[in-house]
Amino acid sequence: MTMASPIISLEAIRAAQEQLAGQVVRTPLVRLNVDDAPAEIYLKLENLQPIGSFKIRAATNAFAAASADQLANGVYTASAGNMAQGVAGKARELDLPCTVIVPDHAPQAKLDAIDRLGAEIIKVTFDDWWQIILDHNYPGEDGLFVHPVSDPAVMAGNCTIGLEIVEDLPDVDAVITPYGGGGLSCGVASAIRHLRPAAKCFAAEVETAAPLAAALAAGEPTAIEYEPSFVDGIGSGSVLDEMWPLVTNLITDSLVVSLAEIESAIHLILERNRVLAEGAGASGVAAALADKAGSDKVVCVVPGGNLNLSKLAETITS
Repeated sequence: MTMASPIISLEAIRAAQEQLAGQVVRTPLVRLNVDDAPAEIYLKLENLQPIGSFKIRAATNAFAAASADQLANGVYTASAGNMAQGVAGKARELDLPCTVIVPDHAPQAKLDAIDRLGAEIIKVTFDDWWQIILDHNYPGEDGLFVHPVSDPAVMAGNCTIGLEIVEDLPDVDAVITPYGGGGLSCGVASAIRHLRPAAKCFAAEVETAAPLAAALAAGEPTAIEYEPSFVDGIGSGSVLDEMWPLVTNLITDSLVVSLAEIESAIHLILERNRVLAEGAGASGVAAALADKAGSDKVVCVVPGGNLNLSKLAETITS
């Protein structure tokens, strides 16, 4: 199933919020402790979810929307690591078999977490992995495929983050959400558009893989060269066709940042707020610190904190 509507309904978002109550953490919204920042920057700390990522919202809502017949043969997903943990965790709760197809550059920290949750891991090349995202299936698997981006229940789960942002900061001026496949960015933006339409909704991308910036410049999805990096949670070879209507209706612009800016943001967030953000998780903060989102109240969604310890040590000692 793919998204057809250019915006997710408020009714679907509210229903997801009710479904997730008591099953996921209502994460805090805290001020970034930097006095000389170019804006009043806030952090929406989804890295504090049990699996270290917002994907627990998406996976929980997707399982709730599935029937017993759909789940009878287990589940599988394609993920660089965070959605994999969400799906694997829910599958373990329900005693269902789970397979996760990961790109061959997935970080060890995420692979170890998937393994602890009992899922079978299949490594493929990035191009083969991306083809699964495009095709919505993987040959040989007969379980329910939980699409990590465009499944309606997945996106509705993501939307609940936007509801919480507006509840905690009703006069928010801008929200920055890292852009991977668009499920998080468009989900959060859907809720913001319903409740705080004056706010700008930005997507953050890394310069080594910024398909949204290329698509917005071209006026349509266009293929780009994907360069793997430690920022594994975002970036792809193109914007998904089914996401393009949502993107064009919801996203103000793409804010592209460098690897060095993301490394600096990881260091700063850890030093000032004692919060660990993975590469994708720090990309929005990097954009805000670079004065790309305006000078008012800017919320940066920190979607995950699953960073390899070796990369963390390298970042904080450099």
